Amino acid sequence: MNHLSQEQIDEGLINLFDNETLFGWHKQNNVNWSVVDEAITADSGPIGLLLTNLPFADFELTLEFRMEPGCNSGVFIRCADDPKSPVEDCYEINLADEHPEGYLSGSVVGHSKFDPGIKLADNAWHKLSILANGSSIEITIDETHKNRFDETRDNILQSGLIGLQKNSGEVAFRNIQLKPLQMDSLFTGEDLSGWREVPGSQSVIDVVKQEIHVVSGPGFLETIETFDDFVLQFQAKTNAAELNSGLFFRAMTGTEENPSNGYEVQIHNGFKDDDRNQPNNAGTGAIFRRIDARRVVSSDLEWCTITLVASGPHIATWVDGYPVVSWEDTREPDENPRKGKRLNAGHLSLQGHDPTTDLYFKNFRISNLPE
Repeated sequence: MNHLSQEQIDEGLINLFDNETLFGWHKQNNVNWSVVDEAITADSGPIGLLLTNLPFADFELTLEFRMEPGCNSGVFIRCADDPKSPVEDCYEINLADEHPEGYLSGSVVGHSKFDPGIKLADNAWHKLSILANGSSIEITIDETHKNRFDETRDNILQSGLIGLQKNSGEVAFRNIQLKPLQMDSLFTGEDLSGWREVPGSQSVIDVVKQEIHVVSGPGFLETIETFDDFVLQFQAKTNAAELNSGLFFRAMTGTEENPSNGYEVQIHNGFKDDDRNQPNNAGTGAIFRRIDARRVVSSDLEWCTITLVASGPHIATWVDGYPVVSWEDTREPDENPRKGKRLNAGHLSLQGHDPTTDLYFKNFRISNLPE
């Protein structure tokens, strides 16, 4: 299910592909995308893309690809949902042994020509790494063939979807993993600078061994800064079975009367009938009261890493790198996310749910998503 090592999880890698389904992706047209032998594959239909539901800005993307002889494919980054031009609407990293304009595998179409010096459409698996960091894009094939493109235009594409292309011939992709970059820390590990307790909080909140310890409740600890569209990663650990907590986001400023008017990423590791696909209280990674986690990945008494991406009405979560929620808020707009869709910036807020609460949190890091 999860091909990430514990070291990769701790470093913040996430799986964009769960090895079983197309969860978290949507297709542009009638290309016959499917999952076969833990790989995303396509071989018929018009030229088209399979796109992530959520955008990313700065990241390291790694995947493996396989092409039959004569195949033409590509990986698109910072891509519009319906790109019309590979120059204006995305960066297309081409995968092709032949191209009429010389954009062979590893090239950035319309920007940077590259010849890896080997044939890649040979029905064998090859590794592709794309490091997108600001105006620089570094492409590595099979760890040895390297191309670098530095964007010099003023209108640099800063953020967008990731797309897999079916152009001609059969293509397959697997082990699609992404590590967000340019993440800023929200917690010093020494004190609660940048955070404040919400008035009326009954939780005991302090810093112990570079971790935030939240005991009892109800109570809330919220960031002073606000965020709208972002990638957030943090780690959490419950200290007893089936404890209930959460992280609120895009939250209104907490008051004693209304301490937590925001969207909530649920933290609860319980599940029914020994089946992790049946959470008994929404499940860790759920957007509470909106959509359950499709699987309870994390376990009580163990650290888990939670990734949250919020972009406009689209929200997705990963737990230990496994995608558990991909959701669009289609409600009418409202300042209070409990009542409707909120796109405006709001606070992040840790929850002390009730008197049984006993959790640790650490390694909060965030990156704003550019428009």
